[in-house]
Amino acid sequence: MNVLHSIFCGYVFTAAIIMGHCVLQAISTSPSQTGESPPDNFIGFDSAPDKVIDGSVVRVRHRCSRPCQLAVEVVVSTLGETDLVVFRRKWFSSTPRVYTIQQVPLRLPTSILYQRNFFNRRVLDAQNVTVRAWLGHLNDGREPGTYQCSMLRIYKVLQIEPLSERPTKPPAECPSWPAQLMWQIIRNRIHHCPHESDVIDMLKFPLASPGEHFGVVRRFQPFIDRALESARLHAVTQPSVTLSVWIYLLKWCHKKLCGIIHHMDRKNVYDSALMQLTDTGNVIFQARVTTGEDEAFRTSVVLPRWKWIRLDCYIQDSKVLLDATWDDETRRYEYEFQDSVHYDDTDGYFVIGGSRYMPGIHGYFGPTRYYRFGTEEVKNQLHPESTLLQLDKTHQQCQEMKAFTQAFLQEVTASQVASPINTDACTPHFIRLWAQSGEKICIQTWTWEKQLKYSTLFHFLQTKEEEFRAGSLGMKDLGSTLFEQAVGSMFTVDQAQCKITFKSMALLQVSSCFGNHKASLLLATIHLSGLGHSVDHQQGHVYSLIGASGDNRFALMHAGYKHTQGIDGFPKDLDMAYSYYSNAGAQSNIDSFRIHENEQHTLEHIYLSNQEDLNSLTHDTSDVFQYLKYKAEKGDIESQKRLGTMLYWGQRGVSKDIASAMKWFERSAMQMKDPSAMYDYSIQLMKGQGVKRNYTRAFMLLTKAAAMGSINALNGLGWYHGVILNDHKNAVKYFVQAALNGSGDGMFNLGIYHLSGKNPDNPWRNETAALMQFLNASRLGHVAASVEAAWYLSTGSLEGLSRDVERAVIMLKKVCEQNGHLGFMVRTALQAYLQGSRQEAFVKYVLAAETGLGLAQSNVAHLCQELNLSYDCQWRYHNYSVLNYDPHPSALLKMGDHYYYSSSSKREDSLSLVDQAMSMYGRAALAGSPQGMFNLVVLAQQGHILPLSIRGLFNVSHCDEQDIVVKILERCVETEEKEAVTPCSLALLGVQMGKALRRMTQNRAQLLLAYASLLSVVVIIVIVPLQSCLKHRVPSRRVFALRARTSPVSQDGVTREQDGIMGGTYRATGNPWLTILSGEQRFRQTYDLAVTLSGVCLCASWTTLLYHLL
Repeated sequence: MNVLHSIFCGYVFTAAIIMGHCVLQAISTSPSQTGESPPDNFIGFDSAPDKVIDGSVVRVRHRCSRPCQLAVEVVVSTLGETDLVVFRRKWFSSTPRVYTIQQVPLRLPTSILYQRNFFNRRVLDAQNVTVRAWLGHLNDGREPGTYQCSMLRIYKVLQIEPLSERPTKPPAECPSWPAQLMWQIIRNRIHHCPHESDVIDMLKFPLASPGEHFGVVRRFQPFIDRALESARLHAVTQPSVTLSVWIYLLKWCHKKLCGIIHHMDRKNVYDSALMQLTDTGNVIFQARVTTGEDEAFRTSVVLPRWKWIRLDCYIQDSKVLLDATWDDETRRYEYEFQDSVHYDDTDGYFVIGGSRYMPGIHGYFGPTRYYRFGTEEVKNQLHPESTLLQLDKTHQQCQEMKAFTQAFLQEVTASQVASPINTDACTPHFIRLWAQSGEKICIQTWTWEKQLKYSTLFHFLQTKEEEFRAGSLGMKDLGSTLFEQAVGSMFTVDQAQCKITFKSMALLQVSSCFGNHKASLLLATIHLSGLGHSVDHQQGHVYSLIGASGDNRFALMHAGYKHTQGIDGFPKDLDMAYSYYSNAGAQSNIDSFRIHENEQHTLEHIYLSNQEDLNSLTHDTSDVFQYLKYKAEKGDIESQKRLGTMLYWGQRGVSKDIASAMKWFERSAMQMKDPSAMYDYSIQLMKGQGVKRNYTRAFMLLTKAAAMGSINALNGLGWYHGVILNDHKNAVKYFVQAALNGSGDGMFNLGIYHLSGKNPDNPWRNETAALMQFLNASRLGHVAASVEAAWYLSTGSLEGLSRDVERAVIMLKKVCEQNGHLGFMVRTALQAYLQGSRQEAFVKYVLAAETGLGLAQSNVAHLCQELNLSYDCQWRYHNYSVLNYDPHPSALLKMGDHYYYSSSSKREDSLSLVDQAMSMYGRAALAGSPQGMFNLVVLAQQGHILPLSIRGLFNVSHCDEQDIVVKILERCVETEEKEAVTPCSLALLGVQMGKALRRMTQNRAQLLLAYASLLSVVVIIVIVPLQSCLKHRVPSRRVFALRARTSPVSQDGVTREQDGIMGGTYRATGNPWLTILSGEQRFRQTYDLAVTLSGVCLCASWTTLLYHLL
């Protein structure tokens, strides 16, 4: 094992050196970094074509300081792939320091030159085509690598004709007879272009906008239809377009300007059209005119709050009409620019709400419709009307409850005397009429009807009256107090009914109104899942939107998760999912710098259904913790590091204690033996967390740790030089070293330098290089790098980069699942479970599960079963857990078992259910679960045919069923414990034995040997008991015979020989006994012979069997 470990480490170290050399060459493109003068190495295009033309010539002018290799490549980017190489030509140059021109004719594939037809089916819909050249030195006769690993490189973007305008490929040879026949059949078929509409619904489902720098990104492609595309291009300088958007304002802009809809071109510069909201409720419209200048106007209309408003913007050449409609009344504003508006909707992207460059409105967006060729009449109804009107109604009720509470608090703080007739309520009007005098007997400012309407809130306020008077409870704390009380009385006494009380629902609604959006999320969960309440998607959507508009992390993750999966009535829309996840991801990035706070915690994957996970937990007074502390006090560095880490992060059930953690970090670091311990403590010294800030001591420890091989210390030195010393040259040097050695922080910081252009050696902004560093760091789980890379992937604004919203969403979801507040929620849920408070644990796990966290979903399903809640509750969350991109194998096995056992009770759908079970088991097997592999084998042995997708996982696509079973079991044995006897190893032995027996029966001699072996077994089974029985009978007869032969002894002690009758009797009985002895001897000989022959047959049979096995 040690030898294998050493070999593996050697391979990893060698690969890291090779990768580092490659990346260092890619980074060090500046001549100053190579130590050579600029003219020594040069490459440039002497001439290059402007369009994609087959056979065109590229002239490359180059010069090398020593023997080098050069190459010319043509790369294509489509909507699905980036940097797809379609042409490459390499050559070597051995003449140093001489300028040379190399002519390279481009031989391009037909996939990018011609239209798609019957004889040219593989066609690439290229978005852009780039010709590039690169130069690299030869080191020890080895090739320098690829374009990214080269020393110098250049490129030029070529113009490419649209797919519909490409010529038809001329026939190169005679087609085969079947192809010719098929061509004759379909040649006259009229091909219809897909239906294209100029009317686009940019939003069909409401969008919550919390007033931050995040919104929905939409990109528009050119028309496929030539006539439509020609009309669109003509309208670029003479536009006729219409935009219609519904908005609901909770506040006016909290800054100077907030985005409603804006257009960013490919250079990330504002383009036509741009609609913004001011801090006074006015609308500003900005457009770029044909002269290239930006012009804008401000409307005099003030938009109201807490009302649904429809904004219709008509752009006609240079004229702009803006209609604002609410309460069935339209207000129009008209403005005409001096020049025509320049409008190209395929250039760049549109954003609904906020973006990186401006915040969005604080409120909601309703249906948004875009007419690319304009319209005289806008048809954009409020939809879904019932949901949006209910949202408005909920906000109106919140305003009433806040006013009611404010009035109550004013009465309490003023210490007014309550009504003499009813101290618990204001006296209604008809009782006042019965009063003896006309004097006012109730001085409260709310009405009897409001008090009855919000009776739950009123009784709660009465119970807290003394706290209000003392000042220990205020309006800001009401939300959390109401939420805690609601959760405490959430379920009825009868848990089997799983009914949530009316009081808890009312308290949750009030808590949501007062800004506690955990209550909003819990209300959304109750309505969407039917947990203790009937399913009501409308109310669930309302509270989901309210929580997201409140900028709550959990509510944002919840909305993003629902739109990602398209469940619970939410449409599947990755752009909307990105708008929510990007906000939560940015907050997670900020939270990661404050993870040491008490309200945050690193996420620990403890599954309640796994007893080993629960047993691994410890606490401050446990024996494991005390033993670790004992070893740490004795000076053991590993124990000190482990103890400090547990106390700093609060791991494995230990409470956070930053001061104690710093003590152990310091003791381990000051031994100057462990570079990781020195790095950990130096970072705390720089941050000043739990210890007094000391840059000098931190720098000393970092330098020592870096010298001892700490990669993280290299990144720390780069941060120190860049931030503290403002020495960017040395900072970049350390970041490069850290990045080459696999540091995610180093890669991210290097990307920031590329993005800012502060690198002294490369003082220009290089977004492409920055993105590459961000992507590399994101693969290592770097939070900030993932957020940056996701923005580029979502907008597709970088030249040569294909837009990939799904990848951006996956990256941000992983970032959000590392959020410290989410980890804290899971931690408190686990503590509640361990303390026996199942109800509190259930509520907190549900809140975490609704964010899409698979761990919490599995634990909620376990608690649903443990608390005897509804069957749908359990399988709802099991099902949700397998919808994630990387579900836990235990969840997949659970769902597989559910489908498999359901197939026996539902005969009409049994085959489809078994197929779903196989899919779940296959995904679990792909994740490395031995149980999943074993279950697949069981299904295959039952006669079910494994689909090709599962066979492909084990590279057994062309094997028969028995080979498939063997392959799967072999993979299963490899993943299991090597020294243990496992189900997979036993099953594999059984399968191999069966195969060996079948091979034996295919040969007549071996079949005869097998039958002889069976007969031998039968003989042994019969003879051995018979021999045992005879052994018990023969000794008794021998004793009798011996007694008969013994001579009697006389009284005087003389032995006498008997004769006469007695003697005759002895001789007469001697002959039968000899007969018995001879029969026994013959039987024993026969027995020995039979056993010998049987043993020989069995040995031969087993030898043959082992031969077939091995």
